[in-house]
Amino acid sequence: MKNRLVDQARREYSPNQRIGFLLLIAPIFLLGLPYLFVSLGTKVDRWLGWPPILDQPWNLVLGVLMALSGWLLAMWTMNAQFNIGRGTPVPLMATQKLIVQPPFTYCRNPMTLGTLIAYLGVAVLFHSLGAGLLVLIFVGLLLIYIKRVEEKELALRFGQEYLEYQRRTPFLLPRFRTRA
Repeated sequence: MKNRLVDQARREYSPNQRIGFLLLIAPIFLLGLPYLFVSLGTKVDRWLGWPPILDQPWNLVLGVLMALSGWLLAMWTMNAQFNIGRGTPVPLMATQKLIVQPPFTYCRNPMTLGTLIAYLGVAVLFHSLGAGLLVLIFVGLLLIYIKRVEEKELALRFGQEYLEYQRRTPFLLPRFRTRA
């Protein structure tokens, strides 16, 4: 199975193929998943009798700030994956070059971090603890996949270069270095 994953990841796609693919899946991540989290999360809230997250207008302010900052981090990451790595965030069209430039210098998974922040922002915006819980479960499962599958595939494809990058760069929570 690993060889098939590595072979698939090594296949390079044209910029037009990558753009088309991203446009095809964008509604799922920008609309579908947030809608699913909020609609199921509000049901969980009612079922468990959970109170809303923050009062208005604080939920609006914090939710929009989180959603926007997470989205911006995700877009920055996608731009790096598309232009530097010649791939996409989706393993079906994986990057062809190991990206060690920002935002990947701060953590190895800035797309996942951006997604987490954005989706939690949506949960705050809609006052839903249940949606926040569903987001955390979703991202937790995604992180398990990244640790168990994606990191092994990256080590097979990029070898020592990836292992060195992995050693010096945090997995998810950024480390901002200051130069001395």
